[in-house]
Amino acid sequence: MPDYAQSSDKPELRVLLARPRGFCAGVVRAIEVVEGALRHGPGPVYVRHEIVHNRHVVEALEAKGAVFVEQVADIPDGAVAIFSAHGVAKSVTAEAAGRGLETFDATCPLVSKVHREAQNHHRAGRQVLLIGHRGHPEVIGTMGQVPDGAVTLVEDCAQAESVAVPDPDKLAYTTQTTLSVGDTAAIVAILTRRFPSIRGPNKADICYATTNRQAAVQALAPEVDALIVVGAANSSNSKRLVEVARAAGCAKAFLVADAGEIDWPALDGVATLGLTAGASAPEVLVQGLLSALSLRFRTHVEEVSVREEDVHFSIPKALMG
Repeated sequence: MPDYAQSSDKPELRVLLARPRGFCAGVVRAIEVVEGALRHGPGPVYVRHEIVHNRHVVEALEAKGAVFVEQVADIPDGAVAIFSAHGVAKSVTAEAAGRGLETFDATCPLVSKVHREAQNHHRAGRQVLLIGHRGHPEVIGTMGQVPDGAVTLVEDCAQAESVAVPDPDKLAYTTQTTLSVGDTAAIVAILTRRFPSIRGPNKADICYATTNRQAAVQALAPEVDALIVVGAANSSNSKRLVEVARAAGCAKAFLVADAGEIDWPALDGVATLGLTAGASAPEVLVQGLLSALSLRFRTHVEEVSVREEDVHFSIPKALMG
């Protein structure tokens, strides 16, 4: 842990640093895919959508030469195209193939698992209920794995209570990987009560990293006066951490992109502060926030470890080395 300069005239602040926090294996893999493609050369490397939802990560890759666009149509002929960690609809990959673009898929393997589940259920004749947030790239990508109408989105408990299905005996559900574990369990409970024959995944769709980071926040929340989550405003897993903290008893829970967004007046009177980071937020941002805190407080940093992670996903062989 960094040894921050201390001063006796500053108030004391105990900082409980959550572990695990920050990058998950899927994010690490996605960044490595872009970096590998940049080494691979010789053509320019274009990434459709933010590779992960964090501007600091995107800007770092832009500095290395990657170009970010929102549509395949924005990628010039002869360039390398990379699909983001959130996954894309089949129509996107088909468009790239039709253009003859060299492509690399940075989709998180755990998102790809959800894609396969949706495809398998559709082939088996089941309507799929997808638990997730409308408009999120991962949800768009999952729904785009099967024909229009084969997937019905369920966003909350109210929709779970009211959703109509063509045949309750031919029904399955999948979920976005970055949801609140507790909220999703409540939705699933309603669906299984209403549709006893509904099929779920053999292993939960919410990814290990989302689950672990939420568990760490749940452990910290009752022990702190406030909690800061480092992450982007468009990061689903980061926003869920704030919600989990509040639900676990920490009313003062905030999402900040970096140290520049700290609401200092909100920390007045705070003696113990929790600190974590979403799965797409780099550790350098956490350390930057600790540095900023040390300028105003005599900080005493303790790392609170809830679970250890040793997951690693390999990148395509063509990009290795």
